[in-house]
Amino acid sequence: MPTASAAVLSVRVSASERALLEAAAEQASTNLSDFVRRRALEAAETDLLDRRIVTIPAKDRARFEAWASVPLRTPRTCPLEPSLNQSCRTSSALSGSASRS
Repeated sequence: MPTASAAVLSVRVSASERALLEAAAEQASTNLSDFVRRRALEAAETDLLDRRIVTIPAKDRARFEAWASVPLRTPRTCPLEPSLNQSCRTSSALSGSASRS
């Protein structure tokens, strides 16, 4: 639930979009505001987790390249970006390999 100091976000929707959102909120047994907030946050998290481009800060580039250049024998964790940990175990678009784990 939002706190007392929560910021207000205003979104314009058509009448049919509002009716759809209201029906979905009612089916979820919640009010429209909570439904839209919850679904928007879920979508934002999904979009961020599905990103395909990772920016490595210049100060960390050498350390990341050293880590990435070591052949993978056992699963390992990325020292700079935890969201890369799953990517390190799956296929690489650059190498064309099936799996590194």
